[in-house]
Amino acid sequence: MSRRVPRSRAVLAAALGAALTAPLALTAPATAATGQYTVTGLKFTVQAGGRTCTIDADLYRPAGVDSAHPAPAVLATNGFGGSKNDGSTDAIGRNFAQRGYVGLVYSGLGFGRTGCLISLDDPAIDGHAASRLLDFLAGKRAADDGTSADFVTLDRPGDPRVGMIGGSYGGAIQLATASVDHRVDALVPMITWHDLAYSLDPNNAVGAGRVPGAFKWQWTNGFYLIGESQPLLQPSLDPSRINSLACLHFVTKACATVRTLNSGRYPADRTEELLDYAHSVSPVSYLHRVQAPTLLVQGQADSLFNLNEATKTYKTLKSQGTPVKMIWQSWGHSGGTSDPADGELNLGAGNLETSYVGRRILAWFDRYLHKQTGVDTGPAFAYYRDWVSDPGSRYATADRLPALGQKLYLSGDGKLVDNRRKVARGSRTYTNWLFPTSHSESSLAGTLGLADPAPYDTKGTHLGWTSEPLARAVDVVGEPRATLKVVSPKAARTQGSGDAADKLVLFAKLYDVAPDGTQTLAHRLVAPVRVPDVRRPFTVTLPGIVHRYEQGHRLRFVIAASDGAYFGNRGIKPVTVVSAPGDTGVLQLPVVRD
Repeated sequence: MSRRVPRSRAVLAAALGAALTAPLALTAPATAATGQYTVTGLKFTVQAGGRTCTIDADLYRPAGVDSAHPAPAVLATNGFGGSKNDGSTDAIGRNFAQRGYVGLVYSGLGFGRTGCLISLDDPAIDGHAASRLLDFLAGKRAADDGTSADFVTLDRPGDPRVGMIGGSYGGAIQLATASVDHRVDALVPMITWHDLAYSLDPNNAVGAGRVPGAFKWQWTNGFYLIGESQPLLQPSLDPSRINSLACLHFVTKACATVRTLNSGRYPADRTEELLDYAHSVSPVSYLHRVQAPTLLVQGQADSLFNLNEATKTYKTLKSQGTPVKMIWQSWGHSGGTSDPADGELNLGAGNLETSYVGRRILAWFDRYLHKQTGVDTGPAFAYYRDWVSDPGSRYATADRLPALGQKLYLSGDGKLVDNRRKVARGSRTYTNWLFPTSHSESSLAGTLGLADPAPYDTKGTHLGWTSEPLARAVDVVGEPRATLKVVSPKAARTQGSGDAADKLVLFAKLYDVAPDGTQTLAHRLVAPVRVPDVRRPFTVTLPGIVHRYEQGHRLRFVIAASDGAYFGNRGIKPVTVVSAPGDTGVLQLPVVRD
């Protein structure tokens, strides 16, 4: 998907507001009927984050479901900037009501006509509010108008049989809710985050600890402006949605985090506050409390929340014994396909039974909501292959994640070789400029419907190592890794300043080079690195990909000084890479054999 971002933040805010919050103008009738189900608008007054606010929700009740014939429920909320009336959010209620589930779909805190501040799916705030909706589904409380639900299947008094599904912001809320309320029976979080510190300020250096990364300024400021513009885009807001003139619509700590990131500085005290807050509203800090069986669905085309995030969530849940499986679908925040003709899930089209991901979701809910213990919920891991022509065969499956296998070595002459003995001695140098000289993506261009230049790197500001043409196709499925050692006396002198911003920043990426020289950067994904200590070797985890490097193509590993979608180095920092047969960089690939 092509993307390009306007430089003006005011223009960006207006365009994003129009693109992502237009559905907020739609209002559902108080009660509507389709013959298959009724839809009733409800309000719930809750306490959240020290405020009293009203949640705006729609209840989808299938025909024939009553106290004598109860049904399991599905709870869902919107992605960031949306509401319960979004096509994708409303589609959850419609699709599952048509299949006999009671649906409760609501606008998340601070969105649509729901009150309270935007608190980034904080378990103590957003999770607590969702728990009050579980009370309604359990028959423990009524809506503000007195409507009660005595038609939801109960596992025991006060414990409703309920699953959750949704994407992005509507994905993380599921894990947040399940961490504070164990009544949730099944989760399907889609294209969501594991750690917002990594999502917004990624450092892909293995073992970097609490060293921040390179600020993803385009994505972060785009969403921040969507949030802060809510009072302008949604007239007559509930007063509980206004914080202060300094931070209109978010909780104060969220605004403070964005300001720190935009400052380009990481003094120790601010860094600690930033990381502590980002972790507190991220699954990384509370997954140990999640017991609900979880089907993770992550998008391959996603530079906001990449495959690495879902992988970390998957490994954590699996290690603690929580039932979990994972699918890597095509589409995410950066594009991909959701065309039913390609066999991909599209809730708006209602193709649950005819898409691979849809069938897996239905099976997951059959197993954990209908308690059909004989239902096969599918393999541990599945991934979409865009090079397969038959839509019915595009998903491959495995009982475990692919392991790192094939090794390639960085030779001093710029070659990427398959044996250490082939490494030539040599050194090469690049340096950064005071403005970005490499381009991977304009992060929000797809959302805004704008064109985006192809990825490029300016001569002298990057280094690349290129393999020989491949004798056979190579399928890379997972997270490549590279171990590097660089020489940068300037960075060595500044890295101990007490401000992490003085450490060296670089960007690692893996191109596919066609025989005609055309370069493809799979889904425009890069690995920002703020090197913990430039005097020592370090290992970089690249973004997870599912990509076939065709026969005759070449792999090209690149480290670049900058990237326009991220904040980079402060000051000019020349970098040299030295190679010798016994001491050189190593690239490892998770290769899958047919």
